[in-house]
Amino acid sequence: MVRVRVPVLFLLVACFSFQQLFASDDTVFYDSFDETFEGRWTVSSKDDYQGVWTHSKSEGHEDYGLLVSEKAKKYAIVKELEKPAGLKDGTVVLQFETRLQNGLECGGAYLKYLRPQEAGWEPKIFDNESPYSIMFGPDKCGLTNKVHFIFKHKNPKSGEYVEHHLTTPPSVPSDKLSHVYTAILKPDNELRILVDGEEKRKANFLSADDFMPPLIPTKTIPDPEDKKPEDWDERAKIPDPNAVKPEDWDEEAPLEIVDEEAEKPEGWLDDEPEEIDDPDATKPEDWDDEEDGEFEAPKIENPKCVTAPGCGEWKRPMKRNPAYKGKWHAPLIDNPNYKGIWKPQEIPNPSYFEADQPDFEPVAAVGIEIWTMQDGILFDNILITKDEKVAETYRETTWKPKFEVEKEKQKDEEDVQGSEGFLSSFQKKVFDVLYTVADIPFLSAHKSKIIDLIEKAEQQPNLTVGIIVSIAVIIFTVFIKLLFGGKKPARVEKKTTGTADASSSEEKEEEKEKEGTSAENENETAAAPRRRTVRREN
Repeated sequence: MVRVRVPVLFLLVACFSFQQLFASDDTVFYDSFDETFEGRWTVSSKDDYQGVWTHSKSEGHEDYGLLVSEKAKKYAIVKELEKPAGLKDGTVVLQFETRLQNGLECGGAYLKYLRPQEAGWEPKIFDNESPYSIMFGPDKCGLTNKVHFIFKHKNPKSGEYVEHHLTTPPSVPSDKLSHVYTAILKPDNELRILVDGEEKRKANFLSADDFMPPLIPTKTIPDPEDKKPEDWDERAKIPDPNAVKPEDWDEEAPLEIVDEEAEKPEGWLDDEPEEIDDPDATKPEDWDDEEDGEFEAPKIENPKCVTAPGCGEWKRPMKRNPAYKGKWHAPLIDNPNYKGIWKPQEIPNPSYFEADQPDFEPVAAVGIEIWTMQDGILFDNILITKDEKVAETYRETTWKPKFEVEKEKQKDEEDVQGSEGFLSSFQKKVFDVLYTVADIPFLSAHKSKIIDLIEKAEQQPNLTVGIIVSIAVIIFTVFIKLLFGGKKPARVEKKTTGTADASSSEEKEEEKEKEGTSAENENETAAAPRRRTVRREN
């Protein structure tokens, strides 16, 4: 009995310890959305926010989240904390998951960590003006593609709240997988941004290089009352007032002139046009002069001009005019009155202050206030904690298993698409070769049939192999006939009289007509461009 109880006791202790980790005092707020958000989160009742939030499973998982269910809408929802959480004492970790199930073309998927309601806002009318301490998360639209980190800070001198934006923020992953975003605020003013547990950006809240505008204002500012004197000359160079245009300077001389020394090359064909009517072109059978106008053969390059130096009227070429000088301008000289670029004088900045760390306002609520053209955005596992290990444990237990499953599924789909794409590209090349084969002169009598077969294969790619075999049989048959069966067998004529002679005569006339029609069809087939009217683009 003792041997059985020890493992069970150990398991109970492990489970209890795991629960204690998640129930730790270091966890300020956590929502897994395993239960519906209704009754726990407050949806804004303002008219601008018509987007419908739903409690929905992540695609392919049993895990629930908070879902943006409609396109081209504004959304606003907020959850008040049991008590405000300070951001100034010790480490604070902000973390949440998002999954862009339909991708993200234009919209936000970020969170706002709101100040206490004494700042002037109410959950029922939560909107973009509700004051926040930190805004964090992905945003993508047009040229914008970044994981925002913005904090609002009250200037102790001016009393104004200023938005400070992280410079060079990370970009948003461009896929439809679950991703976890983590912001770690350290008491030594360090900020670390992680995406999927990997550090993407490190910054310092007091650094002027890391935030714009900097948290600490400059000591001096340009005097807004200072004005540039009217006689202030900022021109470093000026036209020489004593310069005179030379008498031989001709501003009207053209850039190019006719080369009078050029001579017409020997063999130039003055009476030959560069293009002529295509002698092999014939008017299509369905051409209607009344509707289509008088038929004109297409133009082709005059074969006589190919070997000749040129055709048509010869004209002397142009050459650069040595007398051309263009518009005259006086040369520039140093400006004796130059005073440099004017700047207002610097005065002490009344908003300047010194600080050892940001004076963050506490967080009293977590809100999502976004405008998006995309639906399918899923929020999950929103966490505020004071312990980096807690955040890491959540990433390993709630995010990573989902991500690995989604990543493997995506890889399988890409492999299938890659295989289909290669096959489609290969088939297109095969069809192009077959169209070229159809243009071979000795196959002209069978061109129409070959093209029909190719077009059928394009509409039904699964028939490609069979079509290739059929075309190969046609080519082989024609080739054999050319080698061995080109002559028609001699016709044995029987002597007949009366009606029989008349019938024979009529048959001969019909045969001649058919042969004539066949010849005309062959000529038209050879002259007409190949048909590709129904060809699909793969």
